[in-house]
Amino acid sequence: MQALSVAIDLFHRARDSDIYFSFKRSKLVVVAFWVTVAIFIGALFAPWIAPHNPLDLAKLNLSDAFMPPAWDASGMAQFPIGTDDQGRDLLSAIMYGSRTSLLVGFLAVIFAMVLGITLGLIAGYVGGAEDAVIMRFADVQLSFPAILVAMLIDGVTRSLLGNDRRDSSALVVLIVAIGLSYWVQYARTVRGSVLVEKNKEYVQAARVIGLSPALIAIRHVLPNVLGPVLVIATINLALAIITEATLSFLGVGLPPTNPSLGTLISTGQKYLFSGEWWITIFPGLTLAILVLAVNLLGDWLRDALNPKLR
Repeated sequence: MQALSVAIDLFHRARDSDIYFSFKRSKLVVVAFWVTVAIFIGALFAPWIAPHNPLDLAKLNLSDAFMPPAWDASGMAQFPIGTDDQGRDLLSAIMYGSRTSLLVGFLAVIFAMVLGITLGLIAGYVGGAEDAVIMRFADVQLSFPAILVAMLIDGVTRSLLGNDRRDSSALVVLIVAIGLSYWVQYARTVRGSVLVEKNKEYVQAARVIGLSPALIAIRHVLPNVLGPVLVIATINLALAIITEATLSFLGVGLPPTNPSLGTLISTGQKYLFSGEWWITIFPGLTLAILVLAVNLLGDWLRDALNPKLR
């Protein structure tokens, strides 16, 4: 009962907060939120709500390949938006593909966030040579596009593991490659915030009572620098999804047997000019709508957490 009352109290506080008022006031953000929720639910519960299982090779029928959407005269009702070159139901493939793309995006963002926050805390709080080394390395990485860094890491992995072993661990390699491409933004943001926070009175008081620097940085400084990090993470989720789609489209991401939005678009573009437009258009629209919705939420969150705009 006590936990329930605490949850109810938190709900009422959230409902009466400025952030919720800002969210409710913007109809575009509300629409973006529900679109994102719908795609997330479709991806998360794809094994239970998808009309077909595109990963079950025993149920695929090549005679169903290149089936147009159901509203076409040659279409079938069991394939609402058509099938791809392997006879997979495109709607089901998009739901499973969104599941993979969101998984890669979330885990890559978490990996980048943990790495960037850790290095940013060290650089900002410790300073000195550690700060110089971390920031110079960050400056060097910023001179390369994120997609190039991810492709470089993927290429090194292929040379070390070989194509066969690399394909079996493609998901992990992709997450690490994308995560290593975006840690710099977190590190620079956290470092700048830590440089401001570490000279405040509560940090000096923690030093006086004898707390260790690591404990001060994690327990006292870190919670006060997470606001900008959450905004960066929201925006980087969209960037990570786009990066995954780009790498898979270029053939250096996930293998075609593991559907993602990028692999579906890559497969469909081969048949775009031969009349089978739906194979690439619908995954492309899903990717564009998802990225747009997440970006709108990120922009709103940035403004909502900015005290100067309240």
